[in-house]
Amino acid sequence: MQMSGARAILECLREREVEIIFGYPGGMILPLYDALVEEKNIQQILVTHEQNAAHAADGYARATGKIGVCMATSGPGATNLVTGIATAFMDSIPMVAITGQVDTNLLGRDAFQEIDILDITMPVTKHNFKVKEPRKLVETIRQAFEIAGSGRRGPVLVDVPRDIFFAEVDYEPQKPVEKIPGKPDPDFIICAAEATEEILQAERPAVIVGGGAISAGASKEIIDFIEKYKLPVVNTLMGIGAVPRSHPQHLGFAGLHGTKAANHAVAAADLVIAVGSRFGDRQTGNLSKYTHSKKFIHIDIDPAEIDKNIENTLGLAGDMKVILKLLMRGQGTGNPEKIREWWRQIESWREEYDYDYQVNRLTVPWAMNQIAKKTGGKNYAYATDVGQHQMWAALHLKIEEPRTWLTSGGLGTMGFGLPAAMGAQIAYGKKRRVICVSGDGGIKMTGNEFYTIARLKLPVISIIVDNSCLGMIRQLQKVMYDERYIACEFETEPDYVKYAETFGIKAEAVSTQEEFANALAKALDDENNPRVIVLKVWRSFVEPMTKGNARIDEFVEFK
Repeated sequence: MQMSGARAILECLREREVEIIFGYPGGMILPLYDALVEEKNIQQILVTHEQNAAHAADGYARATGKIGVCMATSGPGATNLVTGIATAFMDSIPMVAITGQVDTNLLGRDAFQEIDILDITMPVTKHNFKVKEPRKLVETIRQAFEIAGSGRRGPVLVDVPRDIFFAEVDYEPQKPVEKIPGKPDPDFIICAAEATEEILQAERPAVIVGGGAISAGASKEIIDFIEKYKLPVVNTLMGIGAVPRSHPQHLGFAGLHGTKAANHAVAAADLVIAVGSRFGDRQTGNLSKYTHSKKFIHIDIDPAEIDKNIENTLGLAGDMKVILKLLMRGQGTGNPEKIREWWRQIESWREEYDYDYQVNRLTVPWAMNQIAKKTGGKNYAYATDVGQHQMWAALHLKIEEPRTWLTSGGLGTMGFGLPAAMGAQIAYGKKRRVICVSGDGGIKMTGNEFYTIARLKLPVISIIVDNSCLGMIRQLQKVMYDERYIACEFETEPDYVKYAETFGIKAEAVSTQEEFANALAKALDDENNPRVIVLKVWRSFVEPMTKGNARIDEFVEFK
């Protein structure tokens, strides 16, 4: 059948069961918006800035596992998407971004709002397309979704000139074919058997779980795996939620600001089994010290990650669930006495470094612990911005389920939290409520999305940590620049309560433990409306923090 290009794009989105598009209109994307007027199955969400459209689509994708969709016009609309696309790329989040472009007869002539968005986004997309012929439009949109959602997931951009939206194209309905992992070949099975033997022989094994485990939906398989072999497990920042924080074998997250017990366990391990982790620099610290006297088994969907940062004893690239099931074929649990001795050492670290929340003032760790107690990890999801508050949240919230922890890991994008929380809340509906933790730096970047949250009556609870500084910058300047503080301390701060109230959101500022407890209780009880709580706290430092260019069990001492 024939229809306009704009209509055909929407039909392709319906094939993929897309229900939500985040975007901002402009001249070159307007034909697609016009087609949405009569579309009953796809809701468009108007944001306040194109960057937030990408972050919201990202948050939606993280929350659901589906492909997030965003769109923007040509020129500045398209370039404003780039930070959000790069954020998704670094964290392997599936997204399709559709941008409008000047008419095909104007390409390359510096027309109004023309920009070469393909060259701009090439380094931060899994793939990108420019559609120059109407006959290729439907095929391209389908390809974009296939690429974004298969293998190691990631963002794909499709740039569509305005005249293509108006052109008549052929469209025939097509159901996406679900791909089922093939059976592993004999060589792969032999390699998995060798990995199992390494696990059984190890005296001090440890498992590191990264964001790839959540993308693969492999939480159950990982839990079965660690329980069978009695393995201690830590997670990266992106892997939070893959294993419940309350699981008795879980030690917390490891890395630059990871728990001391987790970092000591990884540092002392003789075998590290990495599941869906890319061994980023924030996780490893000094590579030669990190790898010294260790063996590594690396499991990942992307063959390019094997041996990229760490030289592995064994690398297993492929479907994570299939690989973990192969590893479960091992008989026994290795050397029981050695494993018991290893666990005695781990328990001593746990006891020695257990965090003491008994303070008589309002601190962010105390507040995060209160949130964890009051929410119980159920029926809630947690989004963060980037900075000190992000690390405090990772350390002190108790995340129990996958896809309930939304944070920018690889790119570390300030401003991510609020629009991502908005996208996730739209995805969850009434099934789950999102609590967003932001700093007073990041909220200045994308806090305008309070407008959309209020307009749509999304019950997001926003915690703003107001310490009158860029806390993580200040912390780095203390540790690395001899306390020469510059461009990090705010002489004056906006009134964030009045700011939120401007959008019609109830808000209050708190400076004591009692005030926070009361404000949190009221926010949790107000189930159908957004709320803002401003934490007025003094400047402090995130602990633990590993020393630069050192082992990950060597820590900075703050005085």
